[in-house]
Amino acid sequence: MGKFKQKLLSFSQKYPTFTEFIRFVIIGGFATLIDMFVMGVVLYIFQPNNYPNFFNVFYGATLNPSTISTIIGTGLGFICGLVFNYIFSILFVFNNKGNSKSIKGFIIFAVFSLIGLFIHLFGMYLGYDVLGINEWIVKITLTLVVLVYNYLTRKFVIFKKNNDVNKS
Repeated sequence: MGKFKQKLLSFSQKYPTFTEFIRFVIIGGFATLIDMFVMGVVLYIFQPNNYPNFFNVFYGATLNPSTISTIIGTGLGFICGLVFNYIFSILFVFNNKGNSKSIKGFIIFAVFSLIGLFIHLFGMYLGYDVLGINEWIVKITLTLVVLVYNYLTRKFVIFKKNNDVNKS
């Protein structure tokens, strides 16, 4: 084993929660990219007149936005990102699997994810629309808040260590 791999393994064993959190952030980043990509595909398919090529959906402002395509794209993107995040949280992020590998575990995962989405949406409304704070400051702050919320709920509710000893 190379020195780098050996040091990485040693670090991972010495700081398991930190390395777990880093894996969580990496998988969450990929899930976010999938979410955005799926939304981009939907916008491109539903509004071909607004976007002359696919990459325009990410940086070109449309003059005629379609609410229905934005809603469908947001929903499908969220679902695809959620499924990716769930699968890779089981395979890659959390060492303790808890009750994650069940229908109940997936439903709990999805409900907590939806709560995180609503925290983000409500926070954007409150911070940007009501208080008038710059939308990117609000967005970045809320992203960090929801990131911590998601990690804690997943680690301590979904992926918590199961107690095999039944108490009487």
